[in-house]
Amino acid sequence: MAKVKLTKNELKNQKDSLKMYQRYLPTLQLKKQQLQMEIRSIDERAKQVRAKKIELENEFKQWIAVFGEANEFKSNYVSVQNIKKGIGNIAGVIIPIYEGADFFRGDYDLYSTPLWVDIAADRMEKALELDLEAEVLDEQVRLLSRELRTTTQRVNLFEKIKIPETKENIRQITVYLGDQQVAAVVRGKISKKNLEVTQSSKKGEA
Repeated sequence: MAKVKLTKNELKNQKDSLKMYQRYLPTLQLKKQQLQMEIRSIDERAKQVRAKKIELENEFKQWIAVFGEANEFKSNYVSVQNIKKGIGNIAGVIIPIYEGADFFRGDYDLYSTPLWVDIAADRMEKALELDLEAEVLDEQVRLLSRELRTTTQRVNLFEKIKIPETKENIRQITVYLGDQQVAAVVRGKISKKNLEVTQSSKKGEA
């Protein structure tokens, strides 16, 4: 801890700093709580989206197996052409918002492929969409977690270092100035007494 100046001006500066820390700390604590809640909520949403995707894929595999032509559907029949993202704001953090995607359907011979391939392609698009949404949710969690780390560091700095340090500085300055004031009073009394003794001596000599 840096040595503090033991002056009235420094006492005022320290009191002003303490007021500032105590004013901003509740805001930081509230932001920390909000970020924690949002991260839990988004993380839960991502888990639900991924569970839905797995469920869809399992249904997809069972559905294709019924036809006994699983090898007929190729993964390159459907590909992501464009991902649509918006912008959101949570606790001052800019985050991406998933708004959908455009898909490209690969060329395949309508005559040589089974009729169910088009339906399978639709289901694959839905599975890909869920995957893309989960990835964007993961990005949201990453950005909010980074902000949470920074906010937590600031809360700890204020709670554990700045506020206790400033209170101790105020205590030291207050004690010093109080001692100085007492010393000044004592010196004043001594001077007054000495003056009285001197004046009394002069009267005696006269």
